[in-house]
Amino acid sequence: MIVAIIAGARPNFMKVAPIIKAINASKEDGHDIDFRLIHTGQHYDKKMSGDFFEQLGIPEPHVNLEAGGGSQAEQTAAIMVRFEKDMEVNRPDVVLVVGDVTSTMACTIVAKKLNIPVVHVEAGIRSGDMSMPEEVNRIVTDSICDHFFTTSEVANNHLRQAGVSDDRIHFVGNTMIDTLYHNLDRLKKPGIWDEFKLKAGNYFLVTLHRPANVDDPANLKTMLDAILDGTGDLPAIFPVHPRTRQKLELINYSHPRLLQVEPMGYLEFIYMVKNAKGVITDSGGITEETTVL
Repeated sequence: MIVAIIAGARPNFMKVAPIIKAINASKEDGHDIDFRLIHTGQHYDKKMSGDFFEQLGIPEPHVNLEAGGGSQAEQTAAIMVRFEKDMEVNRPDVVLVVGDVTSTMACTIVAKKLNIPVVHVEAGIRSGDMSMPEEVNRIVTDSICDHFFTTSEVANNHLRQAGVSDDRIHFVGNTMIDTLYHNLDRLKKPGIWDEFKLKAGNYFLVTLHRPANVDDPANLKTMLDAILDGTGDLPAIFPVHPRTRQKLELINYSHPRLLQVEPMGYLEFIYMVKNAKGVITDSGGITEETTVL
């Protein structure tokens, strides 16, 4: 059996790493299963992609579709066109998608139109907020895929309420937490630790990336002002997503306690999470990992 594993954005990389390890271990046990790793190129910046592959021990992708950026529609279209061409040449037995990014939805649609079974890891999660692109991706993906690998009973119930039968729902836990536990002894102090003379418990870590929060520069300014008002006299370390940086530059936003830094590799970022006084984020994935730490 050949499984096409789809990875396109940083949350995907953390989720597929333990899946690849499990497939490799099963081969050693004599199981006839192999994978083909497909990077859609949704995140194409080195810090947004390459470092994660290296640090998490993910092998080089068999192909990078290099779909790149653009609007939601442009990116979705680019992924679908390029993924379809790859599937026509390298048809797998099953396509495995993870999470809720554009690549997840786009590759699911293509695979189903080619009559290739699709399994969704981290299925059934819902926010109830249709203004979130991720919510649309989740609903579309779960409405047409074949099997659902879930992280919680809450997700299971969302799927049951949508009419999914129990024999298609598989409660497996959270592969992001598998990745976290696997790497806790390997965390790396980033260069900014000494540069800014940081100390454990003496700074806040901030991440903002959701379009509803960052695409309007005025709204972004209001959020950052509120964060800085609420963090006392402590520095707020802000690894800035490329899209967010564009908006900050439009309004020339700066503050002596808001330390804007480049995106980090996984091992450095989790080091910062572990040692922060608090984490201020709009990312569900980071919230899950922070709870464990």
